[in-house]
Amino acid sequence: MALQNGVGTQFNMKTIDLMICMFDRDGNGNMNMQEFAQLFNYVQQWMACFKQYDRDGSGTISCQELHHALSSFGFRLSPQFISLMIRKFDRTRRGQIAFDDFMLACVCLQNLTNAFMPHDTQRNGNAQFSYEAFLTAAFTVVA
Repeated sequence: MALQNGVGTQFNMKTIDLMICMFDRDGNGNMNMQEFAQLFNYVQQWMACFKQYDRDGSGTISCQELHHALSSFGFRLSPQFISLMIRKFDRTRRGQIAFDDFMLACVCLQNLTNAFMPHDTQRNGNAQFSYEAFLTAAFTVVA
């Protein structure tokens, strides 16, 4: 039986790969019991977060719910950007994201933010850097 995401589809393999990379501390491609226990706890924390922001109990996060969640996490993003995130991470093309895609979207956003922050020297949400510096920051997120 495949891992399910709560809305009847298989768990996003990108999310699984990301989590394994995050918790496979020894880098052997497998998870020992300690690594798995840490991963399980991490997923449980994300599930609690997801349920908190899934206000209508649909099992998915809408644009409005995602905007509320990200705002509470400290992100100040436009409705247009939130819509872009939904389109990017919505594998079912229903205008909503399931639990696993919510996790992936939030972790990707945090990783991108972490790559951006060293270049935002004034801490005002703006940065100026060369193309190569941009690529370096981007590759730290995607590679």
